[in-house]
Amino acid sequence: MTHAPLPDPVRLVVDCMGGDHGPSVTLPACRAFLDKYPAAELILVGQPEALKAAVAWPRCRIVAASEVVTMDDPIEVALRRKRDSSMRVAIQQLKEGRDGEAPLAHACVSAGNTGALMAVAKVLLKTVAGIDRPAIAAVMPNVSGGFTTVLDLGANVDSSAENLLQFAVLGSALVSAVDGIEEPSVGLLNIGEEAIKGSETIKRAGELLRAAGGAGQLNFYGNVEGNDIFKGTTDIVVCDGFVGNVMLKASEGLAGMMGGFIKTEFTRDWLSMLGGLLAKPVLNRFKHRVDHRRFNGAALLGLRGLVFKSHGSADAFAFENALARAYDAARNRLLDRVHERIVATLQASTGAAAADAGDKAAPAAQAA
Repeated sequence: MTHAPLPDPVRLVVDCMGGDHGPSVTLPACRAFLDKYPAAELILVGQPEALKAAVAWPRCRIVAASEVVTMDDPIEVALRRKRDSSMRVAIQQLKEGRDGEAPLAHACVSAGNTGALMAVAKVLLKTVAGIDRPAIAAVMPNVSGGFTTVLDLGANVDSSAENLLQFAVLGSALVSAVDGIEEPSVGLLNIGEEAIKGSETIKRAGELLRAAGGAGQLNFYGNVEGNDIFKGTTDIVVCDGFVGNVMLKASEGLAGMMGGFIKTEFTRDWLSMLGGLLAKPVLNRFKHRVDHRRFNGAALLGLRGLVFKSHGSADAFAFENALARAYDAARNRLLDRVHERIVATLQASTGAAAADAGDKAAPAAQAA
């Protein structure tokens, strides 16, 4: 189905106090974002004294919050004790505008504590009908020159086969809305390409995904392995949150190690420095390609509202990219696309289950 972009203005609510750096990063990022997106509006949430520099900004208003959820606060503290935190107030702004004709905000962005953000968002916004658990989705660069969207990256330590099917639906809606790929390909992360490999949960998830693909509700490619993420074999890769988070942290560490290795190797003597000088254009392109700041902004999918999580250590450039990703998702009606795909896929899976039950019942009836 064709979706007309959301009419301007698209309004984002920003938790300006979250993350390792707070307003020293979020405010410059917001200022740069407003300059690049003249039709966007921002609601900045935080302690008024910390946000006074933004009082006179155009297309921007400030909402006060007296508390801050720190990066090491337990979830219990964020949920029950800090009820006037910038994180909670920001999500509340999103909730209050969700069902109205003129929403207060279309999406929320925070660099705060991931566990706390997911918990507060889930309690306030609730999950979309048909989705049991939200998932965290982010993009990773691949050698084809594009990006691979991976989920879940840590919202769920373990996931059922049905959860993995739901993640595929959510990821398909995200890529379709933000990247403009109407039927993105989906791969199921496994220890091999063969359908017989993997745990019972993974094998069952493969069956569900193949059924959804056969019904035309998903573009399921099949099983993929870890290296396929960086090959760009599929547009989307689904996995449980434990595997996804380990993979994400390992890839970030590898990118950092490669950068350090290049810097060390090309500065240790004059011959290496000469080689580094000759290779500088290629190295600069490589550095740009794997710069994780360009991919900042993970979507918390499956909620009845658009919430995007920035890296806690993000600088202004990275946080600006998270704002841009949230803006694109809201403008391209990600929530509408999620709802449509969920309805269609659940109907298809219900029909397939009924047909499967009928097939099993037939021999028994004949025997009787």
